[in-house]
Amino acid sequence: MATCKPAHSCRRSCSSIPTRCSRSIAPSCEPDPTWSRPSPTTRIARSSARSAEESLEELNRRALELAATVARETGTLLAGNICNTNIFDPAEPATRAAVREIFVEQIGWAVEAGADFIVAETIPWLEEAEIALDAIRAAGLPSVVTLAAFREPQTLDAVPIAEACARLADRGADVVGLNCIRGPGTMLPLLSEIVARTDAYVAALPVPYRTTANEPGFTALTDAAGQRAFPTALDPFLCNRSEIADFARAAVELGVRYLGLCCGAGPHTIRALAEAIGRTPEASRYSPDMSMHAILGERGATRSPRIADRLD
Repeated sequence: MATCKPAHSCRRSCSSIPTRCSRSIAPSCEPDPTWSRPSPTTRIARSSARSAEESLEELNRRALELAATVARETGTLLAGNICNTNIFDPAEPATRAAVREIFVEQIGWAVEAGADFIVAETIPWLEEAEIALDAIRAAGLPSVVTLAAFREPQTLDAVPIAEACARLADRGADVVGLNCIRGPGTMLPLLSEIVARTDAYVAALPVPYRTTANEPGFTALTDAAGQRAFPTALDPFLCNRSEIADFARAAVELGVRYLGLCCGAGPHTIRALAEAIGRTPEASRYSPDMSMHAILGERGATRSPRIADRLD
């Protein structure tokens, strides 16, 4: 049953199709020509949204369970994760409590799963990051808090990135830094400022895209025709593994000690980053051995004519 609002401002139930009601001696209803029944796609989307929300706890707990299994099998640490909520608004005080409630609930799931530490990531507001940090500290776990910097090198509440990281460190964050939005080329300058500003461990997890000074965030990248590439046409901007390795070495030289990659990363780029700083992950067995290449490799040359000089 749908509820209609008659012209005389009372409300009563009528048929399943919304109507415009009028009253003379007795009320009567006629179909509202401005109304159309939601399409099947719209109904499915609404149903899916409800289902996803209802499944949120189950999905998170299952993800933590799987991660915990891998952590036990590999002798590594288990991290819980929270991120920007997209509902925080400093102009709306009620959102502070709502954000805190979300963080506390999700951190609680991670604590129950045996998480060793909590990552709060991709947060563009310093105040929202502080709320996240306070919730992590209240749970008694170590914290990694990474901010997201868009075009301007500051948070959305206008705090310079290095200053924001310093404040988070002073507030008790164990690791501070940046993740997402910026690629290696536009994140490195900010990392230098952060390292110089705080004694805390510094984290860096850029997106693997060739961002520029004019377009410092991958959400702003435009192609040759001037069209926005984000989010489905970013392929031409992808960094290769050599560029990722160069970033890793440069970041470590600056003093960064917590490294990774964000949106767009693949197994090969993660592996290249690890190998660049002297690690040998299990996946290194898949790293290419160029000495075996039929054309470019020294060992490959013994099996076929060497034609490398013809490639230029």
